[in-house]
Amino acid sequence: MNRNKLIGIVLLSLAASIWGGMFVVVKVVVSLITPIALVWLRYAVALIALGLFCWRQPLNWHIPKHDWWLLIGIGLIGNTLSIVAQETGTWLTTAQLGAVVTSATPTFMLLFAHWLLKERLDWAKIVAVVMATSGVMLIVGLQLTGDHTLLGAGCLIVAALTWALMSVLVKRATATYPPLQVTTIATAVACITLTPVMAVRPKLLTTIPFTTPTVAGSLLYLGLISTALAFVMWNQGLQRLNASSSGLFFLWQPVVGSLLSWGLLGEPLTWGFIVGTGLIGGAIIVQVHFSH
Repeated sequence: MNRNKLIGIVLLSLAASIWGGMFVVVKVVVSLITPIALVWLRYAVALIALGLFCWRQPLNWHIPKHDWWLLIGIGLIGNTLSIVAQETGTWLTTAQLGAVVTSATPTFMLLFAHWLLKERLDWAKIVAVVMATSGVMLIVGLQLTGDHTLLGAGCLIVAALTWALMSVLVKRATATYPPLQVTTIATAVACITLTPVMAVRPKLLTTIPFTTPTVAGSLLYLGLISTALAFVMWNQGLQRLNASSSGLFFLWQPVVGSLLSWGLLGEPLTWGFIVGTGLIGGAIIVQVHFSH
């Protein structure tokens, strides 16, 4: 294994692990901050940090018009729609279900990579898609017990689809532009997109207890670590590996998220979770050992 590929594996694994912990943080703080306000605040914090890093880097901002559309699309699809859907889904369900359902992202990445990047889709990848999708359906089907859980699960599936599409688009964008620049533009797009919502509903911010340790700590984690740091790490990892392989490391997210949810929030590990996660894990093994 060459050094570049190893660095990519480490970066993707660390980013996904950070996002696994994010589900628990969101579940704790979302009772104090609405999902949209939480997304806007995390991006505002992240944008300040990313802007400072960009200021110290010799980046070329003379970007052709067609590339601007690609970068703006990444911000709208991944940083805006996917994250809002993810945090809304986590709010309506459980941190564990949020982590596991969005673990279907690697299988969706296979399809988008084949469609947009022309990466080969062989029989092993198809079997992996079927297994992982079955695992997600099993997990969702056995945990639809709350009043809003079905809606929440739907939001989480939308989050998985849009994140997969965003990741494939990032793979295309980072072939030309540095991951830091791609991440900063996408973050700015998300922040600008959500700003009108915050302007129309200022009470979403005025009622937040910013000085409490829970809120302050959560915003710093979500903004600096989970967004600014982890997004750059994920995009750098995508730059070093093909899209199909990159999706595999997203599975660190549900592993970390589910274990932290069980250990810190007391959310149970059900048989549905165990069997469904086993199917998703089996899908990854099939892809690794039999896909070309």
